[in-house]
Amino acid sequence: MKLIFASDSFKGSLSSKRTAELLTRAARKVFGVCECIGVPIADGGEGTVDVLIDALNGERAIATVHDPLMNRIQVSYGIAGGRAVIEMAAASGLTLVPEALRDPLNTTTYGTGELILDALDHGCRELYIAIGGSATNDGGMGCLHALGARFLDKDGNELSGCGKDLAEVSTIDLAHLDSRLSDTSVTVLCDVKNPLCGENGATYTFAKQKGANPETLELLENGMQNYRDVIKHRFGIDCDLIEGAGAAGGLGAALNVFLHATMQSGIETVLGLIGFNDLLDGADLVVTGEGRADSQSVCGKVMQGVALCAKARGIPVYGLCGSLGNGAELLYDCGVTLLYSLVDENTSVVEAMTNAEEVYYHAAVRMFSKIKRDKA
Repeated sequence: MKLIFASDSFKGSLSSKRTAELLTRAARKVFGVCECIGVPIADGGEGTVDVLIDALNGERAIATVHDPLMNRIQVSYGIAGGRAVIEMAAASGLTLVPEALRDPLNTTTYGTGELILDALDHGCRELYIAIGGSATNDGGMGCLHALGARFLDKDGNELSGCGKDLAEVSTIDLAHLDSRLSDTSVTVLCDVKNPLCGENGATYTFAKQKGANPETLELLENGMQNYRDVIKHRFGIDCDLIEGAGAAGGLGAALNVFLHATMQSGIETVLGLIGFNDLLDGADLVVTGEGRADSQSVCGKVMQGVALCAKARGIPVYGLCGSLGNGAELLYDCGVTLLYSLVDENTSVVEAMTNAEEVYYHAAVRMFSKIKRDKA
């Protein structure tokens, strides 16, 4: 019997790798001798670097870069065989900015550009950049500024590339963009489809959570529209027609337009990199899960991606989750056979979080026991 375990992390309690270890222990208790393959997995968000380092036998690189407020910090990213996996949130994430200082007029993605430079210095020519969790709304100007691009105002003065500079951009000069980027492939891991501007664009969808008040929102949107128009005039590309251009405060647009990046689903990219389809060969069942399954689980998350792959191969999928919320049943359409929850009439959320390993292990034993009975 071959079992594949591929769960997302349970935020604040269990890592993806630890869920696989506990599932292996539970499966062998119930089924006896069986082949158990644990697949640490992420969907392009938090933990993606760790997962791919583990899956690809990579290593962690350390770089000194600037955070969203231009303070120097040390962050890490993953390298594996000429590939680099970067989480932009490591350098330009919202959690790096104290709540009292959050203002997307002043934040920049400069540090993300520095991470890209460091990866190039390490010889990487295949970059995967996860762009969730940003503190920024600078259109990606900061990132490109670090890479050698120049954003100039109407008087020819160079702009630093933070949110308030969007309205001042008049000319974009790529003459000094790092030449190594011309033979570097860039893949953006992004699961939002927002355009750059408008009601569903970067500013009005995301900037409020980054500290923007109503007045700031208007300033940023007007600036972003100016930035969009300059790009359209200079490069003939309308960023409002690019799905995901508005991700990470417009970083999606900059990477797509200036670095010719491909925009891909995070979970699909991760599954491809780790060779998940090959791992499914001969599998009898798959177990996946996450901390809370709900309607968001079918919007490019781990459970959906894993279930769709297994469904295509006719392999049953079981979901063991921390809790089940509204819309969790949508996962059945993706190929999940049954959903199980750690939280029930006997176990509260607090208990499940406090005693996560014990509660998870015993729930796994109950799940496998039911599967065994059903197959008898």
